[in-house]
Amino acid sequence: MRVIGNIPHPKMSINIFSMNDKYQIKFEAGPMEQIYKIAHSEVNGIEGIEKMIDAEFLEKILVRFNEMYLSFKEAKERNQ
Repeated sequence: MRVIGNIPHPKMSINIFSMNDKYQIKFEAGPMEQIYKIAHSEVNGIEGIEKMIDAEFLEKILVRFNEMYLSFKEAKERNQ
């Protein structure tokens, strides 16, 4: 797997990898990450990925990170 690009964002790290005819788009925020895989044939390179990752998609990613954080926090609190 090799890094082929990144997309700047103020609240998370967004890196694009290429491996086995698929792109992997990895979003990282704190201790959490989300990874999405898409075939090379489904998008037009990094430009196609950047177009796909629009404001609406990014907002949903951030909401999901918040849900992940709250779930993890609750799990830790139950086990203390």
